[in-house]
Amino acid sequence: MRKVIPVIHNTSSVQRLVDMARIVLSMNIDLLVATKVYGAAAQSGIAEAFRLLLKAGKGLVVLPELKDAVETYDGMQVFLVDKEHAAELVDPLSGDFVTGSSSPLMLVFNGSDTPFSPQELSLGKPIYIKGLSYRAGSTAEASLLLYGILR
Repeated sequence: MRKVIPVIHNTSSVQRLVDMARIVLSMNIDLLVATKVYGAAAQSGIAEAFRLLLKAGKGLVVLPELKDAVETYDGMQVFLVDKEHAAELVDPLSGDFVTGSSSPLMLVFNGSDTPFSPQELSLGKPIYIKGLSYRAGSTAEASLLLYGILR
């Protein structure tokens, strides 16, 4: 099975962080990375997500910036899920998104309504999900893409 590391980036939402941890658990992924976590998510969301993941033997890594995650997990293909700047629309159920390479993937999901900055966009390839006419939100996007990759 291909190694995939989901990243939830730039969130203050406890619920979004916990929901992302639940997606990681449901897909049997070993690790969730959270970057630029602030506000209530930093105060109580990290603890709740960590508790859920730890009980299942999974990990949570919290880093200050997206750049830190990309540098820490060097050698991964980095895809930023971003409707506004998508260089490519992918169909997660067709399999074409993951064919041709077996290198590990880092999928970065935006946990806020603020778009990725130009510096963040330069860290990977912006993609979005074919057939969605409006931004679905990080948890829905993560569910669709991770299921398509890991099925």
